Amino acid sequence: MSHTAVPDAPPLPGTEAELAIGGMTCASCSSRIEKKLNRLEGVTASVNLATERAHVSYSEGRELAELIATVEKLGYTAEELRPPDPDTPEATAAADDGESEADALRRRFTVSAVLALPVVLLAMIPSLQFDNWQWLSLTLAAPVVVWGGLPFHRAAWTNARHGAATMDTLVSIGTLAAFGWSLWALFLGDAGMPGMRHGFDLTVSRGDAAGTIYLEVAAGVVTFILLGRWLEARAKRRAGAALHALLDLGAKDAALLRGGTEVRVPVSRLAIGDRFVVRPGETIATDGTVVSGMSAVDTAMLTGESAPRDAASGDQVTGGCVNLSGRLVVEATRVGADTRLARMARLVEDAQNGKAEVQRLADRVSAVFVPVVLLVAACTLGFWLGSGSGPTAAFTAAVAVLIIACPCALGLATPTALMVGTGRGAQLGILIKGPEVLESTRRADTVVLDKTGTVTTGRMTLLTTHTTDTTTVGDVLRLAGALEHASEHPIAQAVAAGAAEQLGTTLPPVTDFENVPGLGVRGTVEGHRVLAGRERLLTDAGIVLPEALTEALAAARRQGRTAVAVAVDDTARGILTVSDAVKETSAEAVAELRALGLTPVLLTGDHHTVAEAVAAEVGIDPEQVYAEVLPEDKVAVVERLQAEGRTVAMVGDGVNDAAALATSDLGLAMGTGTDAAIEAGDLTLVRGDLRTAPVAIRLSRRTLSTIKGNLCWAFGYNVAALPLAAAGLLNPMIAGAAMAFSSVFVVTNSLRLKTFT
Repeated sequence: MSHTAVPDAPPLPGTEAELAIGGMTCASCSSRIEKKLNRLEGVTASVNLATERAHVSYSEGRELAELIATVEKLGYTAEELRPPDPDTPEATAAADDGESEADALRRRFTVSAVLALPVVLLAMIPSLQFDNWQWLSLTLAAPVVVWGGLPFHRAAWTNARHGAATMDTLVSIGTLAAFGWSLWALFLGDAGMPGMRHGFDLTVSRGDAAGTIYLEVAAGVVTFILLGRWLEARAKRRAGAALHALLDLGAKDAALLRGGTEVRVPVSRLAIGDRFVVRPGETIATDGTVVSGMSAVDTAMLTGESAPRDAASGDQVTGGCVNLSGRLVVEATRVGADTRLARMARLVEDAQNGKAEVQRLADRVSAVFVPVVLLVAACTLGFWLGSGSGPTAAFTAAVAVLIIACPCALGLATPTALMVGTGRGAQLGILIKGPEVLESTRRADTVVLDKTGTVTTGRMTLLTTHTTDTTTVGDVLRLAGALEHASEHPIAQAVAAGAAEQLGTTLPPVTDFENVPGLGVRGTVEGHRVLAGRERLLTDAGIVLPEALTEALAAARRQGRTAVAVAVDDTARGILTVSDAVKETSAEAVAELRALGLTPVLLTGDHHTVAEAVAAEVGIDPEQVYAEVLPEDKVAVVERLQAEGRTVAMVGDGVNDAAALATSDLGLAMGTGTDAAIEAGDLTLVRGDLRTAPVAIRLSRRTLSTIKGNLCWAFGYNVAALPLAAAGLLNPMIAGAAMAFSSVFVVTNSLRLKTFT
């Protein structure tokens, strides 16, 4: 499977661009724009109705202005969008645009509803009808049809000039036909006579054509569809809220240190290497390294992790996180569009602008749906007229066909679920790169886990201390830890750090320190001669290990751990075991992956003994362990599993995992890992906690099932409703209400993903 590369930086000019498209109202609009752009030589385009954006790739011979002009010729607006940057007010502007669109629709709907309600009540309840009630209905309905329905009429006219038909065409023709019929009946027929009474039927009416008016249909349909459009606009705004929240996380200014004094500057003016101050309660301006100070940092909005993290000198901090307690001085390491926050926002936006395979099918259906419906409506009209049922029944059935068939729900089924799902993922610290990832999560049956840094912490840790009866654990830790502290070897540093942490005190100083190459170290601590290292270091000094320590040494080797023998004053005192510790959450994560139907596999370059010990600790079967695998051979292991017919998900964090992540059917990169791994993965687990992997898979599967449920409803609704309308079993106003409800149902169903935990 090919994976979409997600850029670390904005795409190169002249090759890719993002366009904001205005004026789209349904799936056939987006499909038409997409088809027109893709017909241009050297151009590949994907248009998303929900985000109202087009992602275009074009060859060097093309100009972006030419593509924009192509869209505008179709009757829509288009302008280039820059990649999101937390330092700019783009997110706020986008939010304002979305809000103004929803507000405009709300106003149009409110006025139309107030005017249409009496019209509908008068038509539906004959007892309310008085002399000349029909003229009051006309007075109230006319503004609704003309002003309230103006967006539909305008779009239909624009499309008609370009020889195209969309959902707006159906709405406009249906409502204007009902209104025009009513005008004819009122002014030229018998409907305008004083004392005229009008019954209401849920199905088609077979009354006298000259005495029948459809003002309630014209006004009611416009109002119902305006309601649907307003609710859609609000829902799209809510669905995209996670992306705006990500962008709004960034600080707007920073306290830059210049010559020992603080100067407030906009974040956009920070450069790599600048040092800035972050006080308690302030947002960290950009990614950097803590130079001085100590504090707790709230990373919840970025990683989904509720517990704050401690940050001290030398620690990395991420822009957008909040400093909770102490004062920090941070040196900027990434700025602008290169920060982790900006890259996260770009990943989320890329995912929301993409299309799943199921959506492409829906788009193809929508493109031919409207012309087919116009044909069905014409056939319906002809059939009813030919059957002798009269023009009233024929007209009613034809209008009902036009209105019930609007494929709004079809166009919203996938994008809204995708927007909400990816947005919720970002809040939980899960970045989904694209919609095609969702299909992969459903099919995956095997998950390959890299050991170091994924299942384990990736650093050497002091695990156990065994001593003889003649000494205490505290004494061995204090003396050995002090001696190892003087060494730069990773194992020595692990012993020193573990000893200091367990004792809770500062380690004593060392004198006469000497490094014995390949064996260990010796020196004097608190007047005692101390040796620490391999068993041979003690043997060469004539020191024999007692039976208890020999057994501890053998047990450490069986578990694949590194053993450090300790002697004090020429007597063996203890065995310390050091290893790459398994993360506390790894066993729980493996159990959750099994519960999702995935077979866990452990992959490592480490020794078989170490790998099997780790596998046993987290609950992976011994036959699913691949050890002593060279970095370049990890791809071969993934390919071998795929050759067995498995669909492979891979979780990794290092540069040496990047190729395997890209080769796998589904790559999950730990966000605490290298940029290369994150680039190669399909999903990024920001927290670096393996438990996020099953959560990511569950969220992806839930999003996919929501999309399929939406499409099933949208397709099923149209397929079931069209024959009913054509058969004369639906009043056009009821059809309009049902069509609006269909769209609202799809969007509301998608919004349920916001509650995913």
